[in-house]
Amino acid sequence: MPVATPEIYAAMLDKAKAESFAYPAINVSSSQTLNAALAGFAEAGSDGIIQVSTGGAEYFSGPTVKDMVSGSLAFAAFAQEVAKKYPVNVALHTDHCPKDKLDGFVRPLLAASAERVAGGGLPYFQSHMWDGSAVPLDENLVIAQELLEKAAAAHIILEVEIGVVGGEEDGVEAEINDKLYTTPEDALATAEALGLGEKGRYLTALTFGNVHGVYKPGNVKLRPEVLKAAQDAVSAKYGQDAPFDFVFHGGSGSLPEEISAAVDYGVVKMNVDTDTQYAFTRPVVGHMFSNYDGVLKVDGEVGNKKAYDPRAWGKAAEAGMAARVVEACQNLRSAGTSL
Repeated sequence: MPVATPEIYAAMLDKAKAESFAYPAINVSSSQTLNAALAGFAEAGSDGIIQVSTGGAEYFSGPTVKDMVSGSLAFAAFAQEVAKKYPVNVALHTDHCPKDKLDGFVRPLLAASAERVAGGGLPYFQSHMWDGSAVPLDENLVIAQELLEKAAAAHIILEVEIGVVGGEEDGVEAEINDKLYTTPEDALATAEALGLGEKGRYLTALTFGNVHGVYKPGNVKLRPEVLKAAQDAVSAKYGQDAPFDFVFHGGSGSLPEEISAAVDYGVVKMNVDTDTQYAFTRPVVGHMFSNYDGVLKVDGEVGNKKAYDPRAWGKAAEAGMAARVVEACQNLRSAGTSL
């Protein structure tokens, strides 16, 4: 199917909220990882979200070019074309964008989509993320208000991060401490600043102990009840049941029951990056070790073209990552739910 329209994306999120499941949001940085994500969603019978980070966008543009906007638009154009051959809907999203990269990433992409929409077309992306976790909440929300207005005008959903995610991703790093837990007061401030849909739809990444990176199960101290407390506080003030659509960041190492609880409390999108990176790379390592005398010209030999052809190990890599996407769909209950 073609990449989701704004209306299809909204319907996807509504369905996830109503039926208590979440979509895996798979980070990609190449045509191979994009194809793997699409194959995984198709195998699972799940719609999904495919996203690119600032670093991923730079890589898409070429490692010597490193232009986030060019890379993002190239990613979107490629995805638009290849997604047509798959029987599921996928939405395109840009991941973590801190304050110092807004002018080189999200703002120009919003402007490009606004121009396209004004001409009767569709936006390049269905959602963008503003990562204000490194600035004070007041400043975070002021910037979010500006971006939400622009996003809504371009028929795009904004994702905001309210709180701090520990660990490191694409150069954004935070300590692992008590600041990782968003308070009900933070949630109320978000609702007051951004509204509850009347100013434009947004996704909310509240933090409940989330940590980016690689951790064994049980080492990440998640408290999904933080999400329930936020929903309850805003619901009590505004009379709207479960008002937030939540995003789950830093999920590597999370226990199944923690993921399940988070989805029950309103998570509709869960970012998956570290696990799929490993799932893509591990088969490559196996191929190289098993075919070392083919991929290397050992002792003056010529090697084996069939072994070092990038398609030989690339197929295995894509299959490994696709399998991890299927697992994510199953864990988040989105398998078999395609619109």
